[in-house]
Amino acid sequence: MSGRFRVGAALAGVVVLTAAGLVAANWATAETRTKQTGQKAGQPGQQGAVGRVTEQSPLVAEALETQLGSDSGVVGSYYDDAGALVVAVSDLATAELVRQAGAIPKLVRYTAGQLNAVLGELNRLATGSSAGKVRSWYVDPVSGTVVVTVPNGAHDMFTERFLRRAKENGDQVTIRTAAGQVTTTADDFSLRGGVQVDKNTGYVCSLGFNARTSKGTRIFLTAGHCTAGKPSFSRNGYVLGNTQSSSFPGNDYGTVDVIQGWDQQGYVEGWGAGNIAVKGIANQTVGSTLCKSGKSTGWTCGKIVARNVTVNYGNNRIVRGLFQHTACVEAGDSGGANMTGNYAQGITSGAALIDGQCLEKTGRTNESYAQPIAEALEATNSQLVMN
Repeated sequence: MSGRFRVGAALAGVVVLTAAGLVAANWATAETRTKQTGQKAGQPGQQGAVGRVTEQSPLVAEALETQLGSDSGVVGSYYDDAGALVVAVSDLATAELVRQAGAIPKLVRYTAGQLNAVLGELNRLATGSSAGKVRSWYVDPVSGTVVVTVPNGAHDMFTERFLRRAKENGDQVTIRTAAGQVTTTADDFSLRGGVQVDKNTGYVCSLGFNARTSKGTRIFLTAGHCTAGKPSFSRNGYVLGNTQSSSFPGNDYGTVDVIQGWDQQGYVEGWGAGNIAVKGIANQTVGSTLCKSGKSTGWTCGKIVARNVTVNYGNNRIVRGLFQHTACVEAGDSGGANMTGNYAQGITSGAALIDGQCLEKTGRTNESYAQPIAEALEATNSQLVMN
Protein backbone atom coordinates (compact mmCIF):
# COMPACT_ATOMS: atom_id res chain seq x y z
CA MET A 1 0.00 0.00 0.00
CA SER A 2 1.43 3.39 -0.98
CA GLY A 3 1.79 5.90 1.85
CA ARG A 4 0.95 9.56 2.14
CA PHE A 5 3.70 12.14 1.91
CA ARG A 6 4.33 15.41 3.69
CA VAL A 7 7.00 18.08 3.77
CA GLY A 8 9.60 17.38 6.48
CA ALA A 9 10.90 20.15 8.72
CA ALA A 10 14.56 21.08 8.38
CA LEU A 11 17.02 19.50 10.81
CA ALA A 12 20.73 19.65 11.26
CA GLY A 13 23.18 17.47 9.94
CA VAL A 14 26.43 11.49 9.17
CA VAL A 15 28.96 9.05 7.30
CA VAL A 16 28.94 6.68 4.28
CA LEU A 17 29.33 2.91 4.27
CA THR A 18 30.90 1.45 1.07
CA ALA A 19 32.76 -1.80 0.54
CA ALA A 20 35.25 -0.54 -2.02
CA GLY A 21 38.72 -0.50 -0.55
CA LEU A 22 37.54 -2.00 2.74
CA VAL A 23 40.47 -3.10 4.90
CA ALA A 24 40.96 -4.37 8.44
CA ALA A 25 40.57 -1.83 11.24
CA ASN A 26 38.90 0.77 9.00
CA TRP A 27 36.10 3.25 9.43
CA ALA A 28 33.62 2.55 6.71
CA THR A 29 30.68 3.75 4.72
CA ALA A 30 28.00 1.14 4.41
CA GLU A 31 28.18 -0.29 0.93
CA THR A 32 29.02 -4.00 0.40
CA ARG A 33 29.12 -6.85 -2.14
CA THR A 34 27.78 -9.72 -0.05
CA LYS A 35 24.46 -10.37 1.63
CA GLN A 36 24.45 -10.92 5.38
CA THR A 37 21.85 -12.20 7.80
CA GLY A 38 19.71 -9.42 9.31
CA GLN A 39 19.62 -8.82 13.03
CA LYS A 40 16.76 -7.47 15.06
CA ALA A 41 16.61 -5.65 18.32
CA GLY A 42 14.06 -4.15 20.66
CA GLN A 43 11.87 -1.20 19.84
CA PRO A 44 12.85 2.24 21.18
CA GLY A 45 11.10 4.27 23.83
CA GLN A 46 11.22 4.77 27.56
CA GLN A 47 8.71 6.00 30.12
CA GLY A 48 10.03 8.08 33.01
CA ALA A 49 8.74 9.30 36.34
CA VAL A 50 5.63 11.50 36.52
CA GLY A 51 6.47 15.22 36.28
CA ARG A 52 9.85 14.71 34.62
CA VAL A 53 10.55 14.98 30.91
CA THR A 54 11.60 11.53 29.66
CA GLU A 55 12.17 9.77 26.36
CA GLN A 56 8.50 9.50 25.40
CA SER A 57 9.02 11.14 22.00
CA PRO A 58 12.06 12.22 19.99
CA LEU A 59 10.34 15.59 19.55
CA VAL A 60 10.40 16.50 23.26
CA ALA A 61 14.03 17.62 23.48
CA GLU A 62 13.78 19.49 20.18
CA ALA A 63 10.71 21.38 21.39
CA LEU A 64 12.37 22.33 24.68
CA GLU A 65 15.52 23.63 23.00
CA THR A 66 13.38 25.63 20.55
CA GLN A 67 11.36 27.07 23.42
CA LEU A 68 14.52 28.21 25.23
CA GLY A 69 15.85 29.81 22.04
CA SER A 70 19.18 29.80 20.20
CA ASP A 71 20.49 32.75 22.23
CA SER A 72 20.01 30.99 25.56
CA GLY A 73 22.77 29.27 27.51
CA VAL A 74 21.86 25.83 26.13
CA VAL A 75 24.86 23.79 24.97
CA GLY A 76 22.81 20.70 24.09
CA SER A 77 20.57 18.01 25.52
CA TYR A 78 20.60 14.25 26.02
CA TYR A 79 18.69 11.43 27.69
CA ASP A 80 20.51 9.84 30.62
CA ASP A 81 20.57 6.12 31.39
CA ALA A 82 17.25 6.42 33.27
CA GLY A 83 15.58 8.06 30.26
CA ALA A 84 15.37 11.53 31.85
CA LEU A 85 16.02 14.57 29.64
CA VAL A 86 19.17 16.46 30.70
CA VAL A 87 19.94 19.92 29.27
CA ALA A 88 23.52 21.20 29.45
CA VAL A 89 23.52 24.95 30.18
CA SER A 90 26.21 27.52 30.85
CA ASP A 91 24.34 29.89 33.19
CA LEU A 92 22.06 29.71 36.24
CA ALA A 93 19.15 31.62 34.67
CA THR A 94 18.80 29.09 31.86
CA ALA A 95 19.21 26.26 34.36
CA GLU A 96 16.16 27.52 36.24
CA LEU A 97 14.10 27.67 33.03
CA VAL A 98 15.09 24.09 32.24
CA ARG A 99 14.08 23.00 35.73
CA GLN A 100 10.70 24.73 35.40
CA ALA A 101 10.13 22.90 32.10
CA GLY A 102 10.53 19.56 33.87
CA ALA A 103 13.98 18.62 32.57
CA ILE A 104 17.23 18.28 34.50
CA PRO A 105 19.70 21.17 34.08
CA LYS A 106 23.44 20.42 34.07
CA LEU A 107 25.84 23.34 34.44
CA VAL A 108 28.85 23.20 32.15
CA ARG A 109 31.83 25.53 32.05
CA TYR A 110 31.78 26.71 28.44
CA THR A 111 29.06 28.34 26.32
CA ALA A 112 27.69 26.94 23.06
CA GLY A 113 29.36 29.86 21.25
CA GLN A 114 32.78 29.03 22.67
CA LEU A 115 32.52 25.33 21.85
CA ASN A 116 31.13 25.91 18.35
CA ALA A 117 34.01 28.31 17.68
CA VAL A 118 36.46 25.49 18.51
CA LEU A 119 34.47 23.11 16.28
CA GLY A 120 34.60 25.61 13.42
CA GLU A 121 38.36 26.04 13.85
CA LEU A 122 38.92 22.28 13.63
CA ASN A 123 36.62 22.03 10.58
CA ARG A 124 38.65 24.70 8.80
CA LEU A 125 41.92 22.99 9.67
CA ALA A 126 40.66 19.63 8.36
CA THR A 127 39.27 20.96 5.09
CA GLY A 128 42.04 23.47 4.46
CA SER A 129 44.87 21.09 5.24
CA SER A 130 44.37 17.61 6.74
CA ALA A 131 43.09 15.88 9.86
CA GLY A 132 45.47 12.95 9.38
CA LYS A 133 43.93 9.86 10.94
CA VAL A 134 41.74 11.74 13.42
CA ARG A 135 38.33 10.10 13.26
CA SER A 136 35.75 12.71 14.32
CA TRP A 137 35.01 15.78 16.42
CA TYR A 138 31.79 17.29 17.82
CA VAL A 139 30.32 19.41 20.62
CA ASP A 140 29.35 16.98 23.39
CA PRO A 141 26.59 18.09 25.84
CA VAL A 142 27.48 15.28 28.26
CA SER A 143 31.04 16.48 28.94
CA GLY A 144 30.43 20.11 27.95
CA THR A 145 33.49 20.01 25.67
CA VAL A 146 34.47 19.38 22.06
CA VAL A 147 35.27 15.65 21.87
CA VAL A 148 37.99 14.64 19.39
CA THR A 149 38.35 10.91 18.65
CA VAL A 150 41.57 9.42 17.31
CA PRO A 151 42.48 5.75 16.61
CA ASN A 152 44.93 4.06 18.94
CA GLY A 153 48.51 4.28 17.70
CA ALA A 154 47.97 7.14 15.21
CA HIS A 155 51.17 9.21 15.40
CA ASP A 156 51.73 10.50 11.86
CA MET A 157 52.65 14.14 11.28
CA PHE A 158 49.20 15.34 10.17
CA THR A 159 47.39 13.60 13.04
CA GLU A 160 49.83 15.01 15.58
CA ARG A 161 49.49 18.52 14.14
CA PHE A 162 45.69 18.36 14.28
CA LEU A 163 45.73 17.11 17.88
CA ARG A 164 48.28 19.76 18.85
CA ARG A 165 46.00 22.51 17.49
CA ALA A 166 43.01 20.95 19.24
CA LYS A 167 44.85 20.82 22.57
CA GLU A 168 45.66 24.52 22.29
CA ASN A 169 42.03 25.08 23.33
CA GLY A 170 42.76 23.61 26.76
CA ASP A 171 39.86 22.19 28.77
CA GLN A 172 37.40 23.03 25.98
CA VAL A 173 38.64 19.88 24.18
CA THR A 174 38.56 16.23 25.28
CA ILE A 175 40.76 13.76 23.36
CA ARG A 176 39.47 10.18 23.21
CA THR A 177 41.17 7.15 21.66
CA ALA A 178 39.31 4.29 19.99
CA ALA A 179 39.81 1.22 17.81
CA GLY A 180 39.40 1.33 14.01
CA GLN A 181 39.47 4.02 11.35
CA VAL A 182 36.74 5.74 9.32
CA THR A 183 35.94 4.64 5.77
CA THR A 184 32.90 4.33 3.56
CA THR A 185 31.17 0.94 3.49
CA ALA A 186 28.81 0.89 0.54
CA ASP A 187 28.26 -2.54 -1.01
CA ASP A 188 28.55 -1.70 -4.65
CA PHE A 189 25.69 -4.47 -6.12
CA SER A 190 8.37 -3.29 -2.58
CA LEU A 191 10.01 -0.21 -2.31
CA ARG A 192 10.67 0.32 1.43
CA GLY A 193 13.47 1.94 3.39
CA GLY A 194 16.40 -0.32 4.26
CA VAL A 195 16.16 -2.72 1.30
CA GLN A 196 19.06 -3.46 -1.08
CA VAL A 197 19.49 -1.34 -4.20
CA ASP A 198 22.07 -2.26 -6.86
CA LYS A 199 24.31 0.21 -8.69
CA ASN A 200 25.24 -0.33 -12.33
CA THR A 201 28.88 -0.11 -11.19
CA GLY A 202 28.59 -3.53 -9.49
CA TYR A 203 28.24 -2.29 -5.91
CA VAL A 204 25.19 -2.20 -3.66
CA CYS A 205 23.76 0.19 -1.10
CA SER A 206 20.54 0.42 0.89
CA LEU A 207 17.49 2.56 0.22
CA GLY A 208 16.86 5.26 2.81
CA PHE A 209 13.38 6.73 2.39
CA ASN A 210 10.87 7.19 -0.42
CA ALA A 211 10.05 10.80 -1.22
CA ARG A 212 8.49 13.21 -3.73
CA THR A 213 9.94 16.51 -4.94
CA SER A 214 7.94 19.74 -4.95
CA LYS A 215 7.30 19.07 -8.66
CA GLY A 216 5.87 15.64 -7.87
CA THR A 217 8.88 13.62 -9.08
CA ARG A 218 9.11 10.19 -7.43
CA ILE A 219 12.52 9.69 -5.79
CA PHE A 220 14.25 7.80 -3.03
CA LEU A 221 16.99 9.15 -0.77
CA THR A 222 20.21 7.27 -0.07
CA ALA A 223 23.82 8.09 0.82
CA GLY A 224 25.71 10.62 -1.28
CA HIS A 225 28.74 8.37 -1.59
CA CYS A 226 26.36 5.80 -3.14
CA THR A 227 25.20 8.28 -5.81
CA ALA A 228 28.68 9.73 -6.49
CA GLY A 229 29.42 9.48 -10.20
CA LYS A 230 25.65 9.48 -10.91
CA PRO A 231 25.09 5.72 -11.37
CA SER A 232 21.77 4.13 -12.28
CA PHE A 233 20.07 1.78 -9.80
CA SER A 234 18.07 -1.45 -9.98
CA ARG A 235 16.44 -3.89 -7.58
CA ASN A 236 16.03 -7.65 -8.06
CA GLY A 237 17.17 -7.20 -11.67
CA TYR A 238 14.59 -4.51 -12.51
CA VAL A 239 15.45 -0.88 -13.21
CA LEU A 240 14.67 1.64 -10.45
CA GLY A 241 15.98 4.87 -11.95
CA ASN A 242 18.93 7.22 -12.39
CA THR A 243 20.74 9.44 -9.90
CA GLN A 244 19.12 12.86 -9.75
CA SER A 245 21.39 14.62 -7.24
CA SER A 246 24.44 13.79 -5.11
CA SER A 247 26.31 15.54 -2.29
CA PHE A 248 29.53 14.00 -0.94
CA PRO A 249 31.88 14.85 0.73
CA GLY A 250 30.78 17.79 2.89
CA ASN A 251 27.38 16.12 3.14
CA ASP A 252 26.31 12.53 2.49
CA TYR A 253 22.97 12.34 0.71
CA GLY A 254 21.73 11.71 -2.80
CA THR A 255 18.45 11.22 -4.66
CA VAL A 256 17.44 8.69 -7.35
CA ASP A 257 14.46 8.88 -9.71
CA VAL A 258 11.91 6.08 -9.27
CA ILE A 259 10.29 5.00 -12.55
CA GLN A 260 6.59 4.20 -12.79
CA GLY A 261 5.56 0.69 -11.75
CA TRP A 262 7.33 0.71 -8.38
CA ASP A 263 5.10 1.03 -5.33
CA GLN A 264 6.67 3.68 -3.11
CA GLN A 265 5.69 2.78 0.44
CA GLY A 266 5.83 4.85 3.61
CA TYR A 267 7.47 1.98 5.48
CA VAL A 268 10.94 0.86 6.52
CA GLU A 269 11.91 -2.83 6.30
CA GLY A 270 12.05 -4.30 9.83
CA TRP A 271 13.94 -7.50 8.88
CA GLY A 272 11.76 -9.72 11.07
CA ALA A 273 10.59 -6.92 13.35
CA GLY A 274 7.66 -6.06 11.04
CA ASN A 275 7.47 -3.12 8.67
CA ILE A 276 7.97 0.22 10.45
CA ALA A 277 5.56 2.96 9.37
CA VAL A 278 7.14 6.37 8.71
CA LYS A 279 4.99 9.06 10.37
CA GLY A 280 7.32 12.06 10.52
CA ILE A 281 10.87 13.26 11.08
CA ALA A 282 12.69 14.18 14.29
CA ASN A 283 15.84 15.84 15.51
CA GLN A 284 18.65 13.77 16.99
CA THR A 285 18.77 13.86 20.80
CA VAL A 286 21.81 12.37 22.50
CA GLY A 287 20.77 9.33 24.55
CA SER A 288 17.71 8.55 22.43
CA THR A 289 17.18 5.03 21.17
CA LEU A 290 17.79 4.60 17.44
CA CYS A 291 17.31 1.64 15.09
CA LYS A 292 18.63 1.34 11.56
CA SER A 293 17.59 -0.78 8.59
CA GLY A 294 20.11 -1.96 6.03
CA LYS A 295 20.66 -4.81 3.61
CA SER A 296 23.72 -6.28 5.37
CA THR A 297 22.97 -6.18 9.11
CA GLY A 298 19.18 -5.81 8.93
CA TRP A 299 17.39 -4.13 11.83
CA THR A 300 19.84 -3.19 14.60
CA CYS A 301 19.38 -0.76 17.49
CA GLY A 302 21.47 1.40 19.78
CA LYS A 303 21.65 4.90 21.23
CA ILE A 304 22.48 8.29 19.73
CA VAL A 305 25.89 9.35 21.07
CA ALA A 306 26.47 12.75 19.45
CA ARG A 307 25.11 15.09 16.81
CA ASN A 308 26.72 17.63 14.46
CA VAL A 309 29.78 15.38 14.20
CA THR A 310 32.55 16.04 11.68
CA VAL A 311 34.01 12.78 10.31
CA ASN A 312 37.26 12.26 8.44
CA TYR A 313 36.98 9.44 5.86
CA GLY A 314 40.52 9.98 4.65
CA ASN A 315 41.82 11.36 1.33
CA ASN A 316 40.41 14.77 2.32
CA ARG A 317 36.85 13.39 2.40
CA ILE A 318 35.49 15.39 5.33
CA VAL A 319 31.76 15.12 6.12
CA ARG A 320 30.15 17.57 8.55
CA GLY A 321 26.87 17.56 10.43
CA LEU A 322 26.52 13.79 10.92
CA PHE A 323 25.14 12.12 14.03
CA GLN A 324 26.83 9.20 15.78
CA HIS A 325 25.06 6.14 17.24
CA THR A 326 25.79 2.64 18.56
CA ALA A 327 23.69 0.40 16.27
CA CYS A 328 25.66 -2.17 14.25
CA VAL A 329 26.38 -0.99 10.70
CA GLU A 330 28.48 -2.78 8.08
CA ALA A 331 29.31 -2.69 4.37
CA GLY A 332 26.20 -2.55 2.21
CA ASP A 333 24.13 -0.68 4.83
CA SER A 334 25.07 2.71 3.33
CA GLY A 335 22.06 4.86 2.54
CA GLY A 336 19.70 2.84 4.77
CA ALA A 337 17.02 4.27 7.04
CA ASN A 338 17.63 5.41 10.63
CA MET A 339 14.53 5.61 12.85
CA THR A 340 13.45 6.44 16.39
CA GLY A 341 10.07 4.78 16.76
CA ASN A 342 8.08 5.92 13.72
CA TYR A 343 10.18 9.04 13.18
CA ALA A 344 12.79 9.26 10.43
CA GLN A 345 16.16 10.42 11.78
CA GLY A 346 18.67 9.97 9.00
CA ILE A 347 20.50 8.03 6.28
CA THR A 348 23.35 5.63 7.08
CA SER A 349 26.73 7.03 6.12
CA GLY A 350 29.53 4.96 7.69
CA ALA A 351 30.99 3.25 10.73
CA ALA A 352 34.13 2.04 12.43
CA LEU A 353 34.84 -1.52 11.31
CA ILE A 354 37.45 -4.10 12.26
CA ASP A 355 37.98 -6.80 9.62
CA GLY A 356 34.76 -5.60 7.96
CA GLN A 357 32.64 -6.10 11.09
CA CYS A 358 30.99 -3.62 13.46
CA LEU A 359 32.85 -3.14 16.73
CA GLU A 360 30.41 -5.04 18.96
CA LYS A 361 31.65 -8.27 17.34
CA THR A 362 35.06 -7.66 18.92
CA GLY A 363 33.63 -6.70 22.31
CA ARG A 364 33.63 -2.92 21.76
CA THR A 365 30.91 -0.29 21.49
CA ASN A 366 29.75 0.36 17.91
CA GLU A 367 30.62 3.70 16.30
CA SER A 368 28.23 4.39 13.43
CA TYR A 369 27.33 7.60 11.57
CA ALA A 370 24.29 8.93 9.71
CA GLN A 371 23.25 11.98 7.68
CA PRO A 372 20.27 13.80 9.26
CA ILE A 373 17.19 13.42 7.08
CA ALA A 374 15.88 16.98 7.39
CA GLU A 375 18.93 18.57 5.78
CA ALA A 376 18.64 16.17 2.83
CA LEU A 377 14.92 16.92 2.40
CA GLU A 378 15.44 20.66 2.56
CA ALA A 379 18.37 20.61 0.12
CA THR A 380 16.47 18.49 -2.41
CA ASN A 381 13.15 20.33 -1.89
CA SER A 382 11.39 17.03 -1.26
CA GLN A 383 8.89 15.41 1.10
CA LEU A 384 8.92 11.97 2.67
CA VAL A 385 6.36 9.40 1.62
CA MET A 386 4.61 8.55 4.89
CA ASN A 387 2.04 6.06 6.03
